[in-house]
Amino acid sequence: MTKAGKVATLTRGQAARIGRALGARPARPRPGGQAARMPFVLLVVALLAGGLISLLLLNSALNEGSFQLSRLKKETTALTDEEQALQRDVDAHSAPDALQRRARELGLVPGGSPVFIGPDGKVAGSASAAEAPPSPTPTPPPAPAGPGQSPAPAVPSQPVPSGAPAAPGPTQQPNQPPGR
Repeated sequence: MTKAGKVATLTRGQAARIGRALGARPARPRPGGQAARMPFVLLVVALLAGGLISLLLLNSALNEGSFQLSRLKKETTALTDEEQALQRDVDAHSAPDALQRRARELGLVPGGSPVFIGPDGKVAGSASAAEAPPSPTPTPPPAPAGPGQSPAPAVPSQPVPSGAPAAPGPTQQPNQPPGR
């Protein structure tokens, strides 16, 4: 065999000596190299999981607040509608004509001229008992018209001044709220 055909083989010891002579470090497996990465990976996974869970809890809390806000808005609308209905009833019952009609139903009569007592005890005016106004007399029903005669037009017994509200007739009922 020729010198060029020979393959050089080195033993471990020879390779180590050559490597030391050249200044290279021997390749040794590091003990715990894989084990040192494991806590870091677990820490990153734990942080990511904690972040996702906190975002989920925050989103749930915001949704709950949104539902509560929606429910409170509906309740406020319902209560506002009820308040407006009650205010309309109060306004209807406190109108002057409604008060006068209710007072007459209770048997009250308008008072006469007022009497005043001054700070010094002096009486101004004269006291008199209030009297009930005369009750209106019912008008008799019109006589039936004979054949060929037209019925006479109904004339009101008392003229109603323009701008004044007409008094309610016997068929008209005052607006009463339910339950009264």
